[in-house]
Amino acid sequence: MPRRHRRRFPTAALGGTGMLGLFLAIVLAGTVHNARNTISGTAYAAPEPAPTVHKGTPAQPGTANPAPAEPGAAPETANPAPAAPEPEAPRTRAPAAPRPQAAGTVRLAHGGTATLVRREVGIDGVLPIPNSLIQASWWGAELHAAAGATVLAGHVNWRGATGPFAELWSAKPGDPVSLVDQAGTLIPYRVSQVVTLGKDELPIRAEELFAQDGPHRLVLVTCGGRWVGGERGYASNQIAIAVPA
Repeated sequence: MPRRHRRRFPTAALGGTGMLGLFLAIVLAGTVHNARNTISGTAYAAPEPAPTVHKGTPAQPGTANPAPAEPGAAPETANPAPAAPEPEAPRTRAPAAPRPQAAGTVRLAHGGTATLVRREVGIDGVLPIPNSLIQASWWGAELHAAAGATVLAGHVNWRGATGPFAELWSAKPGDPVSLVDQAGTLIPYRVSQVVTLGKDELPIRAEELFAQDGPHRLVLVTCGGRWVGGERGYASNQIAIAVPA
């Protein structure tokens, strides 16, 4: 009796030894400093007001009487200061149109874009990681498949730079995701579910998430959470599942 071939799924954290920071983990660390600006200077006494002469009041001895005003003459006033020009209304710039999406790419809700590179799961169940920060390993169903999961795995950061798949850590249901095939055809999706799993949980749910049967879906995967180093790299995987829009 022929042996049944067992389909392999990505089960080993989508990466292995040497991952370092690539597959993601946005670990926010920092110190907040509260600072108060101070202004130092010397206080000067306010100038004394100039003396005024009230009508009908005799001048003090030794001072000249003010000349009477001519009938009908307008009272003297200081030359008024020129009115300040009215500020111009702020000019609003129209938002820049998004760049056309290149063929063979995936674009996330906030513009993160990666080039699709076809990969196959190794005998150890590991999906090879991309060779570049702006690439995504593509495994599973074809882009126009009627069923099954199209799995895309991308870096979160690498060599001090943030990868486009870092966006998965802020993804939410309803976010748009788009694929463009090699012919330039746009394939729109909407995120339906976002899941965070520990590295030990991923093998348990691999068949559920990455199965090649059932309704067609796009499964986007990266790493993140706490950095533990070694073969594990980051402690978690961030997964967004998107369905055709």
